Amino acid sequence: MRFPPSFLDDIKARLPVSEVVRRRVKLTKAGREWKGLSPFNTEKTPSFFVNDQKMAWFDFSSGKNGNIFDFVMQTDGVSFPEAVERLARDAGLAAPQRSHEAEAEEKARLGLYEVLDLAASYFQAELAGRSGAKARAYLAERGLSPETQARFRLGYSLGEKYALRDHLAAKGVPAAAMIEAGLLIHGEEIAVPYDRFRDRIMFPICDRSGRVVAFGGRALAKDVPAKYLNSPETSLFHKGSLLYNHHNARKAAHESATLVVVEGYVDVIALAQAGFPAAVAPLGTALTPDQCALLWKMAEEPILCFDGDKAGRKAAYRAIDMALPFIGPGRSLRFALLPDGQDPDDLVRSGGAAAMAAILSRAAPLAELIWLRETETGVFTTPERRAALERRLAEVALEIKDETLRRYYNADFKERLFKLFGRGAQANYGPRRAERGSAAASQRRRWPNPAGARDFAAQGAPAISPSLANSPLLRPGVAGLSSREALILLLLLNHPGLIERWAEAIADLEFAAKEASRLRDALLDLAGAAALDRESLKAAAEAGGFAPLLQKLEALAAHGSHWYVKAEAAEPDAEKVLEQALTLHHRARALHRELQSAELALVMEANEANLRRLTDIREQLLALGGTEAAVDGFGALPGRPSRGV
Repeated sequence: MRFPPSFLDDIKARLPVSEVVRRRVKLTKAGREWKGLSPFNTEKTPSFFVNDQKMAWFDFSSGKNGNIFDFVMQTDGVSFPEAVERLARDAGLAAPQRSHEAEAEEKARLGLYEVLDLAASYFQAELAGRSGAKARAYLAERGLSPETQARFRLGYSLGEKYALRDHLAAKGVPAAAMIEAGLLIHGEEIAVPYDRFRDRIMFPICDRSGRVVAFGGRALAKDVPAKYLNSPETSLFHKGSLLYNHHNARKAAHESATLVVVEGYVDVIALAQAGFPAAVAPLGTALTPDQCALLWKMAEEPILCFDGDKAGRKAAYRAIDMALPFIGPGRSLRFALLPDGQDPDDLVRSGGAAAMAAILSRAAPLAELIWLRETETGVFTTPERRAALERRLAEVALEIKDETLRRYYNADFKERLFKLFGRGAQANYGPRRAERGSAAASQRRRWPNPAGARDFAAQGAPAISPSLANSPLLRPGVAGLSSREALILLLLLNHPGLIERWAEAIADLEFAAKEASRLRDALLDLAGAAALDRESLKAAAEAGGFAPLLQKLEALAAHGSHWYVKAEAAEPDAEKVLEQALTLHHRARALHRELQSAELALVMEANEANLRRLTDIREQLLALGGTEAAVDGFGALPGRPSRGV
C-alpha cells in the first residue's frame, strides 16, 4: 500500500523519535541528543544516538540509521505498511483508505507546492526588476542586505490586480489551483478572481521541510487597511501550527544556537543577519500550544523576546497563560524584554549584535515573569490585597499539570511571599520550601528548629562588627567559595555542637558553590548519625572526599585575626558569629533576588519608581558589610582572646 507523503509527515511530526525508540532502548540525555546501547549488537559503551530535531536515529556499532518507520521495521521485523499502521495508531491517526479520490487529492496537494514555489520565484524576480525599486529601497532602509533577501527568498507583488494570476496562467496553472493555494481572492460576487497580494513586500512562509506553503505581505502604501497580510488557511497552511523560519532554525538550534521567538518577519530576518540564526516568529497570531510544542523539540527553554512596550508585555503575559498547562521538566520558557519603543530589528540596527546578546543574556525565567505580572501594581497595604495576591499565585500554580513542577512553583511563590510580607505569609501555602538535597530534608525531619534560632528571611539581622565585616572571610571569592559560605563551614567544622542546635537554619541555606552545599549536607548527616567531636567530624569528612576543601578552609582559619572560627574559641562566641553570618547570608541572597527582579522591572518600564527601587536595593547591598555592632562587645567570655591579640 502506498501512503501519501503528507500522512507519513503527520506521523513523524506527532511521534518524536526518542519516544518510539525508548520502547526498546533505555535512553539517557546527551546534550541535544539521546544515547543508549545498540539494540542490534551487544555492547557496553553506548553507540546508539537519537536526534529528535533531525527525526532520525544512528547506530554506529552496526552502521544502521533511519527514521521511526525504519526502527520499527528493523526491531520488530515487520513490513513498511505494518510499521506505518502501528505508528499511526500510536499517533492517533487513522490510516488513509486507498481510493482514486484519495490519490487524486494527494496529487493535487503535491501540485500546490509547485504552484506556491512558482509564485515565490515570480515575486523574487519582480523584487529584482525595475518595478521592485521602491521595495528594494525599503528593505535597504531596514538594513537587510541583498544576500539576506535572497536567502529568505523575499519578493515583491505588483500593484496590478491580475499580475500574478496572468503569470501563473501562462505557465499552465489553473485558477482553481491558485485559489486553493490562497493566492487569489474569489467569491460569489467576484466575477473574476484577482491577486490577493498587491504592492507588498512578500515573505515566503515554509513548512519544516523548507517548502513554501503560504506568504506574508507587508504593504508599502500607508493607506491600506492591513499593514501585514497573510495567506488564508489552506490544506497546506495552518498558521497556528507553523513558525516562520522553522526550517532554518531547527538546524541552528541543534548546533547550539540560542532559540529566540520574536513577533515579526523582519525581526527574524534581522536577527539571522546579525548572527542569531535560530530565530522564529508566530504567523500573525499569539503563540499557540502547537507552536510551543515545535519550540520544545528544538530547545528546552526557548527565549520569547517581546517589544518593550505595554503591548509587548501583554503578549508575554498571554504566552504565560497559554504555556502553563504544558510546561514540565525540560519544557519551559524564558523572557527577554526590550527597551521601551524598540523591537529586535531596531535594537540590532542601533546597537549591533552585542546589544541583542546582552538582552538575551538577561532573559528571565517563567516564574520571575509570573511574579512580576502579579505584583507590578506594588500595592499590598491591606490584608485583603495580600490574600488576593496569594490566591492568584495559587491559582496560577494549579494550571501546571506536572505535579512535581507544580510543587516547586508553589514553594517558589511561598518563598517570594514570605520575603515580601514576612511572617504575614500563610504557613500552609504549598510546600514550605523546595528541598535542597536529601541531607537537608532529612535534617528538617530529624531536628526541630531549636529555641532561639532565627527565621532569617523574616527578622531583622543582628549587626555585624567592623572586624567581622572587614575580615578576608567576608570578602568575595575566597578560595573559590563564597566568603560567607567559607565562614559558616569553618564554624561548623570547629564547633560541631552548633550543627544540631542550628540544623534547620543550616539546612535551609542556599549555597552558591556546589562543593559547599555538598559539605554542608555531609556535616548534617554525620552530626545527625552520632555525636562527633571536632577530630572525628573532620576525619569522617575527609573520608567522604572533602579533604581538598578542608585544606582550603583550614588555611583561612590560620589567619591570626580569625579567633572566632578556631577550635579554641568559646562556643558561645562562635555561636554568636554563626548567627550573624547566617543573617548576613540570608539578607544578601534575598537582596540579590530583589535586585534581579528590580532590574527586570526597569527594563520592562523605565520609570522613576522602578529606578528608585533598584537604587535602594543596591544601596542595601553595599551597606551590608559595613553594619555596626556586636561582636566586639561580647564582654569577657571563656576562651575569647584579649583585645591585644
